[in-house]
Amino acid sequence: MGSRVQLYADIRHDARVDGLSIRELARKHGVHRRTVRQALAAAEPPPRKKPVRTAPRLDPYKPAIDEMLTYDLTAPRKQRHTATRILARLRDEHGATDLSYSTVRDYVRVRRAQIDLEAGRRVEAMVPQDHAPGAEAEVDFGEVYVILDGVKTKCHMFVYRLSHSGKAIHRVYPTGGQEAFLEGHIEAFHALGGIPTRHIRYDNLTSAVVQVIHGGDRLRDENERWVLFRSHYGFDAFYCQPGIDGAHEKGGVEGEVGWFRRNHLTPMPEVATLDELNDKIRAWEHDDNTRRITGHANTIGQDHHAELPHLAPLPADDFDPGLILHPRVDRSALITVRMVKYSVPAHLIGQRVRVSLRASCVVVFEGRTVLATHPRLGTRGVTRVELDHYLEVLRHKPGAFPGSTALAQARAAGAFTAAHDAFWAAARKTSGDVAGTQALIDVFLLHRSLPSDAVIAGITSATINELATGDWIRRGDPLCLIGGSGTGKSHLLIALGTAAAEQGYRVRYTLATRLVNELVEAADEKQLTKTINRYGRVDLLVIDELGYLELDRRGAELLFQVLTEREEKNAIAIASNQSFSAWTDTFTDPRLCAAIVDRLTYNATIIETGTNSYRLAHTRARASVMG
Repeated sequence: MGSRVQLYADIRHDARVDGLSIRELARKHGVHRRTVRQALAAAEPPPRKKPVRTAPRLDPYKPAIDEMLTYDLTAPRKQRHTATRILARLRDEHGATDLSYSTVRDYVRVRRAQIDLEAGRRVEAMVPQDHAPGAEAEVDFGEVYVILDGVKTKCHMFVYRLSHSGKAIHRVYPTGGQEAFLEGHIEAFHALGGIPTRHIRYDNLTSAVVQVIHGGDRLRDENERWVLFRSHYGFDAFYCQPGIDGAHEKGGVEGEVGWFRRNHLTPMPEVATLDELNDKIRAWEHDDNTRRITGHANTIGQDHHAELPHLAPLPADDFDPGLILHPRVDRSALITVRMVKYSVPAHLIGQRVRVSLRASCVVVFEGRTVLATHPRLGTRGVTRVELDHYLEVLRHKPGAFPGSTALAQARAAGAFTAAHDAFWAAARKTSGDVAGTQALIDVFLLHRSLPSDAVIAGITSATINELATGDWIRRGDPLCLIGGSGTGKSHLLIALGTAAAEQGYRVRYTLATRLVNELVEAADEKQLTKTINRYGRVDLLVIDELGYLELDRRGAELLFQVLTEREEKNAIAIASNQSFSAWTDTFTDPRLCAAIVDRLTYNATIIETGTNSYRLAHTRARASVMG
């Protein structure tokens, strides 16, 4: 069956060409004569009548709904009834259990507008705007929640949006204060390639506006530091009308806040730091270049590229967005900023220093020289210290080093690596606690002038050279090599075992799986004690590839017996491709796993060989040469 338009055309054609009567046309096309008359009168069929939906179940509750909507006329904007809330009240207060959400929603949509008109409220209409390239931008803050290091944390998202292209920058800060406000602008100017030539639109946020001056034409008493910032970058501010009246004046950025929060921050992102989250946001912003805003012919990236030449250039120097403070350094080389303590170099004790308190960090200056940069902490009463700030003091007080807060935080941050630990252990065994600790502090002093990789490579080499002397074998200490496949663990084990054998030590090399299989067979043949004693007598037992395969409980228990037999008597060296925290995959019993790790790590030298495979690198190098 064709459309009604086609039917009307066929009827009009037959009447015009064949001269058929209304009765004949009705019979031919199988329609009522009334339809024929309508087709002959006009080529376009009349619109179909839409049935009027009725909701008789709602009728008893309409007065209650109207009362709620009337109440909303004077209620705060964010505390007015939604259709969901109205339905809940009808069910709780009026027993309306037979109503559906869609029925209430459809009535509320129409009736709210009618009540607003009856009350004399004007109907708000959005007027389309045309923004010249590079002329305007809009700024807003939005609250976001982040799972930050495992804790649900309220944060603040700064959003800057170019009005013409719709290209936007989003940054999440722990605070919504002026330092975040200014810092967000600076990053946006750099990321987007310039500054708007006309103005940037704002609501009346306290970071910029001290007071709204009523009775004037958008007059504002502005924050002095904000005026200085605007003057430095050379742009004007346009302040929207206070309250709901001005909401539409920067609707682009307000819509952007909601869109970004729904599409990228739902569900709540889980990150260790806000720096990690902002790195993810930068990637999302790059991907957003391919998005096309409704009503735009081009993508956001295309429009932004065309807008770039119209933006004003940035000044030669950036504005310091931080709040400038001048705290005094206490006897522990700490300054207090917003109830949080941060370390500075110890030679500044008793002096005042200049501090720039920024949204994400705390920067400490001596004159124009940056002495320290700390991530800004939001929890009051905590302390953050850098080991480097105390090295000269610890050089003269090495006994304070093992229990120092600086060491604990350096371990937690990964600045004190397994290579440092191994070097420290070897240095103390060779030179004693005092001289060994001083040697380690000298290593950390080297980090100031040499790349970290070079220092770690040097101390790793020194540790290996110390191991090659064999003193650790004489003492019966363990050695653990931890790293990925192809990183040289087996080569190093064999080399150290060979050096030990050349010095006259009795050495035995075996694979972990081979050893466990031998122990299981010995147990089945009633030869377990003899086998364990055989492995217990050698000066150095080298066990390779521990952790590659899962061991059943019996095999793990037998291996544990060998380790116990050798504990603090004869040396043992192992290589594993897994960190100790992942050994539960190999030793499935957590208690047994903990006991084995304890035996292998007590008084041990632990060397991490990294994750970069030498075999893979060699293969790639050969392939590139041959190709």
